[in-house]
Parts: sequence; structure tokens; C-alpha cells
Amino acid sequence: MLDVQNIRKDFPILNRTVNGKPLIYFDNAATSQTPQQVIDVIVDYYTNYNANIHRGVHSLSQEATDAYEQARVKIQKHFNAKHSHEIIYTSGTTHGINLVANGFSSLLKKGDEIIVSALEHHSNIVPWQMLCERTGASLKVIPMNENGELILSEFDALLNDNTKLVFVNHISNALGTINPIEYIIEKAHQFGAAVLVDGAQSCPHIKPDVQALDVDFYVCSAHKLCGPTGVGTLYGKEAWLNKLPPYQGGGEMIAEVSFEKTTYAALPHKFEAGTPNICGGIAFGAAIDYMNNIGFDNIAQYEHDLLEYGTEQLLKIEGVKIYGTAKEKTSVISFNVGNIHPYDIGTILDKMGIAVRTGHHCAQPIMDFYNIPGTVRASFMFYNTKAEIDSFISALKKAIMMLS
Repeated sequence: MLDVQNIRKDFPILNRTVNGKPLIYFDNAATSQTPQQVIDVIVDYYTNYNANIHRGVHSLSQEATDAYEQARVKIQKHFNAKHSHEIIYTSGTTHGINLVANGFSSLLKKGDEIIVSALEHHSNIVPWQMLCERTGASLKVIPMNENGELILSEFDALLNDNTKLVFVNHISNALGTINPIEYIIEKAHQFGAAVLVDGAQSCPHIKPDVQALDVDFYVCSAHKLCGPTGVGTLYGKEAWLNKLPPYQGGGEMIAEVSFEKTTYAALPHKFEAGTPNICGGIAFGAAIDYMNNIGFDNIAQYEHDLLEYGTEQLLKIEGVKIYGTAKEKTSVISFNVGNIHPYDIGTILDKMGIAVRTGHHCAQPIMDFYNIPGTVRASFMFYNTKAEIDSFISALKKAIMMLS
């Protein structure tokens, strides 16, 4: 069991007020909060050994390089990648997806097919549309049902010998649905297709084992995992990363440069042009340490309890409709109340110190499926409490009264 009250002491922001009310932060699917242990690592870097990495012979550069590469190894072990050079630092999930999409521009041709799911964030739709425009490949979509679950029989029917790539999120940011990625990966591989999994929403709640999954690419962002913004990772199988061309040219990603020819560095540096977010990478490693110290099994159980409790309390309110009722789901509740616009509810909740997300959550095709403009989304982390949910329910009732 988690000692939640003790954990909450690690997060300075949870002590602040908003509009004169104690902050209740239920926008964790957008970004998680940062514990003092990670903040201290960021301050320590800029205070004591801020320097550029890899090329310096002086002590600060060597210290920064060691810390940055040690963090890469932490990330490798966390995801159980076979090699540390299969972990590519990125600016976040979107960067990782675009890196892979750009690489496949030279590998696809007209007549090839790629598959995405109806549950995707725009970041896992738009890059593939752009890829199809460049290559002449066609984009197919795995449909969803009313519960917010993928229709796997339709996925099976889409697969054929022309399928080259399959892209799916591990967990839907808009609905909280946990997708059956093991099944999707296995089926796609039967047709020789590569699979990229968007792990932005899953990594705060689940500890993926990329070797056990046999996934080809897995992407995530640090800021969903109690780390800083502006940094993330792409895991790719070594064989695939060696096939893909570099995404950007510049310093660090080269072996030798002349005006006649440039040869590229080995993995992972081939994909890491320019000065990286050094502090961000180091802090990402610290955030992974922090969450592993709490334990992902403990996190999953506690957040499941919050999800069940929040769902039960919400459904007691007349007019509430929850979108996303999959059997396998994480701690995200998307809902509307009658004909009240979600933006109006979110605005009033903010006046009472409660942070939720409103809108289409960068998942407009999902909202189009339900024929709604958007939802109110409450998303919980392991530092939230049932008492906060009670306050949220009370505030929501007040908002409904004011808007009815």
C-alpha cells in the first residue's frame, strides 16, 4: 500500500492554492507534477556541472556526459531494452514518432499500407498522413466501438501482405482505454509489419517490457512520468534503427565530415544531432528512479481504486455520461453533463481550485465518433486522493447548478 500523504510531501506544487482554494490537480494525462527529488537534480546540474557533453575533455563535460549516459542506462533497464544504444533521446513522444515516420519515407512505396487505430492522439495520426502523402502509401484505420475499445476482428481483416507498419497507442489519452498491444504486435508480425506503440499515456501507470512485447518501436515523454518537459525517448530494435536514415543532420550524429562525403555515427548518436536537453535527460533518469522506488504494481493498484471510486461517485450525478467504458482501463474519466459545454464546467471548476482538461484532447476523431465537441477529463495519479475526488464531486455539483 502507498503512503499517499507522505508521497504528497514530495510535490511542492500540491501545497499551493488556486483562486484562494487548495489545488486539486486532475490534469495528469496532460502532464504530471514533479517531485522535489527530481527538481533537486535539475538544480544540481545547473549549479554544479552545467557543460556540453561527449566532446569535452574538461571535468565538467565529463561529469555531465557520465550523468547523461547513466540516465540512458536507467531508461534502458526500466524498459528492458537489450542495448542502451536502442534508447534514443528525443524532445518527447511527438519527436519520436516523427523520427520514425521520416525514416520510413525511404522504405515505403505506392501500394504499401499502414494502419493506425481510431483511438490515436493527433501526434500518432498526422505524421503518418504526411508519410502517406510523401510515399503514396495508404492509411487504414482500426475502428472502435461505443465502449472505446478497438474492434480486433476489423484489425485482423485490415492486415495483408501490403501492410508495412502498424501504429497504436498503449493507452488512450482521451478515454483511458488500455489497448491489447500484445495481440496487435503478434498479428502484425505475422505479416512482416513493424509496430510502433505510443506509450505517452501508459508509462506513468505501466512498466513496459519491450523485449517481452517484441515491439519494434516504443515512444514516451518524461513529463508524463514526473520528469521535466522537453525530453523523451524512442526505443527501437537495433536492426530497425540501423535501417532508418538519420532524422536531422548536424554535430554529434557524424563519424567523419568532408565536403565530398559525410559518414554517420553509430547508434544512438546517429539520431541525436546537436546539443541535447542534457539536464532533461539526467532528470528523466531521476524521475524513473523515483517512480520505481514507489513501485509500479503499487501505483497501478492505487490508481485503479481511484478510478473505481471516481467513476462510482460521478455516476451518482444526474445527467453525467462517461465516454470510455472499456474493460481494461487506466485512471482517466472523460465525461459530459447533459447539454452543458465541457469548457464551461472546466472554467467553473478552476475557480474552485480544481484543474481538469476540457476539449477534444488532441483526439478529434474520437469526439467525432461520439458526435460531441469534447469532454471534461479528470485524470488521476498516485499522489491524488479520494478526499480530492469528494471535493471535485462537490464542486462539480455546484457548477452544474450554476450552468443549468
